[in-house]
Amino acid sequence: MASDQAGAVARPQAQLFGHPRGLTYLFTTEMAERFSYYGMRAILVLYLTNVLLLHPTVDGVVGYHAMKSFFETVFNGGHPLAVQPMSSIIYGNYTAFVYLTPFFGGMIADRWLGQRYSVIVGGVIMAIGEFALMSPPLLFVGLALLIIGNGFFKPNISTQVGNLYQPGDARIDRAYSIFYVGINVGAFFSPLICGSLAEDPTYGYKWGFFAAGVGMVIGLLVYLVALRTLPKDRIARLQNKTEEKKPLTGQDWKAVVALILLCFPTTLFWAVYEQQGNTISLWAEQFTNRHLIPGIINWEIPVTWFQSFNPFMIFAFTPLVVMFWTRQAKRAKEPSTVTKMALGNLFLALSYVVMAAAAFVTGPAGHASWLWLLFFFAVITLGELYVSPIGLALVARVAPPQILSAMMGLWFITSFTGNQLQGYVGSYFSRMDKVSFFLLCAGLALIASLVTWAFERPLRATLESKPQKPMPPAVEPQI
Repeated sequence: MASDQAGAVARPQAQLFGHPRGLTYLFTTEMAERFSYYGMRAILVLYLTNVLLLHPTVDGVVGYHAMKSFFETVFNGGHPLAVQPMSSIIYGNYTAFVYLTPFFGGMIADRWLGQRYSVIVGGVIMAIGEFALMSPPLLFVGLALLIIGNGFFKPNISTQVGNLYQPGDARIDRAYSIFYVGINVGAFFSPLICGSLAEDPTYGYKWGFFAAGVGMVIGLLVYLVALRTLPKDRIARLQNKTEEKKPLTGQDWKAVVALILLCFPTTLFWAVYEQQGNTISLWAEQFTNRHLIPGIINWEIPVTWFQSFNPFMIFAFTPLVVMFWTRQAKRAKEPSTVTKMALGNLFLALSYVVMAAAAFVTGPAGHASWLWLLFFFAVITLGELYVSPIGLALVARVAPPQILSAMMGLWFITSFTGNQLQGYVGSYFSRMDKVSFFLLCAGLALIASLVTWAFERPLRATLESKPQKPMPPAVEPQI
């Protein structure tokens, strides 16, 4: 097999739709893995609040009392945490560490294990983690396995997309766009399938986790088939002693400082944005009239299906947003990168103003129309498109090549810190009236917008002066 891998770069690769055939396999592998991740994420908070953290079930969870004591000490001054705040903090810590471990998983792959074996190891560990969640006592074991497995899988599957192309190949940008679609296809279907199983009394939550585990196994099998179509790992390039290591220039250090400054408002962005899978899911369950057309079509939209709104709108809105930017560019009115990110945070703030309006109109005892959530997801998706891919492209363009991987890892860590804060903020959902809670979220997003906007003028020369480069292989679009 080693000789076949070594020759994969040298000989022409089979093409499919104008791209290497390996891209199709990587697309499918990532789609299945994201199906697994977002399917589990769609039901986790509902599972915690409705089943697992209730007595007597919670007493059998391995390590629960130690974790509860730790979380109460760190997040609540040693005072007891009720079920909803506890579930929010568990969810926040899980989604936070999912974005921390890839930083280390990438380094392990680059230095020792290689991208191929790292993806296989990560896929196996994550599949075991999903199946472990079917057993209530193994909650923390399953979450830990998912965090560790994702660390091996996430940075190394996307690296191999770039490995399919020679340096300077113009198709690489389109390849990552195709790969981005795979993420959202998986994210769209997973709540519909895993969520429907979890909410059906005949099956229950364990079969939702089972479906997520099956999705991971399918992705792993597809990847094993794909190995013959993929080039070898590029560890040798990183170990090349002939390349001269150039010191960072003054301009390079300015770019580093600029990116570090932008990490602070971006952390606030993720803290508010990631409430979708946490408190917004609880709002859909407890405070939303989910009848499709009340009085006429009384079929109820399943709670977890609302998690499919965002990825569907990414499909719908991305071409429109890109066309809008293109028209602005032709008139020399396209906003700068930092301004786009400030606008994205402003859209995020407005989306939670929508939720505050829904809570205000319906009152504390009412149930808001599901159309409020539809409007919310439309606005928050615009915010995402103005921040997430823009931020990744910004790092790829301006970070010094000597430390590009480190800077990309630092940018991903904003999701770690943001999700930690997300869990803490979400713990106040049941302790505040809902209008105030959503206005709190809107206020945090508005602060992020204003801080980002304040950086625009002082950072403009540093961030807009470097030429556009193709996105490097190590980048995975962040959803």
